[in-house]
Amino acid sequence: MAQLDDLDRAILRLLKEDARLTISEIAERLGRPESTIHFRIKKLQEKNLIERYTIILGEDLRPKSLGFLYIHARTPVIEDFLEKYIAHIVKTLAMLPNVLLVARSGSSGVVALIGADSWEKVENFVKETIEVLPGLETVELFPVDSFEKGAGIVGFLVDV
Repeated sequence: MAQLDDLDRAILRLLKEDARLTISEIAERLGRPESTIHFRIKKLQEKNLIERYTIILGEDLRPKSLGFLYIHARTPVIEDFLEKYIAHIVKTLAMLPNVLLVARSGSSGVVALIGADSWEKVENFVKETIEVLPGLETVELFPVDSFEKGAGIVGFLVDV
């Protein structure tokens, strides 16, 4: 993990809150010269510590219901096929519109964040699109009632 000093962390915190801040505004908030802030941001970008600037979509564009999905694939007769099958599941899920996030979990598991306008639509999506995939041993869906941290991730992940 990269070493950051207090000024770098302060700059990153401000940009995470609002990437639209100008160098002048950041300099003013941190009580530092604009040239220092400009230099530090440039260095953070060169080191790929700032990869890009983006937006987080607002509530009106986010799904109203979310669920974490856990899938465990049955080990096939020829175990060498498990890796290819899990890769296929991950690729398939990543292309589906209601799937906001997909990650591998162990050698035979997949975790996904599913979103839709209602919980019924989330459940139907899982039943009609995911539970029908062959070779799955377990498909569990866990509703997300609220986030304690990271609620903005949904606004970042959702496609438009």
